[in-house]
Amino acid sequence: MKRFLLQNAPDRDGSVLVRGEDYHYLVHVRRLKSGGAFDVLLPGGEPARVTVRSITDHVLEGVIAPGGPQTAAASGPRTGSAETSLPPLYIFQALPKGTKMDLIVRQAAEGGVGEVVPFTGERSVPVPQGPGTNPPREERWRRIIREARQQSGSRIDTRIHPLLSEEELLAYWEQLRLKENSALGLLFHESPPQTEPRSVSGPGPLEKGGFHRYLSKKPALVALAVGPEGGFSPAECKRFIDAGFKVVRLGDTVLRTETAALYGTAAVRMILLERPWWTLK
Repeated sequence: MKRFLLQNAPDRDGSVLVRGEDYHYLVHVRRLKSGGAFDVLLPGGEPARVTVRSITDHVLEGVIAPGGPQTAAASGPRTGSAETSLPPLYIFQALPKGTKMDLIVRQAAEGGVGEVVPFTGERSVPVPQGPGTNPPREERWRRIIREARQQSGSRIDTRIHPLLSEEELLAYWEQLRLKENSALGLLFHESPPQTEPRSVSGPGPLEKGGFHRYLSKKPALVALAVGPEGGFSPAECKRFIDAGFKVVRLGDTVLRTETAALYGTAAVRMILLERPWWTLK
């Protein structure tokens, strides 16, 4: 269900004020009038329904109906509750060329990814960013996330992390692992697994069972590492494996980096969502 995202939490009496671009969207695009109503997601992810009290030239004033965020209009089965109960999902995305990252960010927000962490891999071609960049990439990505969540109704608060180097990324991953001992890192790689002991020449052998085997251990969080055009280098694979990542393949075809991010996210989320109905033998 398409819902509007409130930037700020309502006042104690349930009042909300909307200004700026959000005001323009509601008044001039949605054409709301006094007495009208619209569904929202509060900053904490709770659904609610806002009734419009008044509209001036620059401010829309509304109120959340009595009874709390979960109102009659937004009540019923909370279809998103199963998704919000899943372990947090991270995408560690090596920076691709051009505007492909925009698509990856949008799809991540629609798919309920908790955090997208862009980094510069060995085969990344970074886009220069400076004071003259308009708008800055992270600002644009945050706007894309907001638009994608409003369109899809995702209740997951997708965040965009500042761009990291590969060394900084692995240090960030180590911090996440220290917080959550059962954190799972999955490295997507296009090459078939090796049968000999792993070396710098490529990724090591896959564990038996693939996605289901990894996810059956109830990870506290899942991080998916996706390479840029050309994938990860053998040296990068070794560094990720040494940091605790497991190597997985997404079938026998070579996927574009933006496709691999979507494909991998969908596979992990669906397996986790359906976990109550499958068991390993």
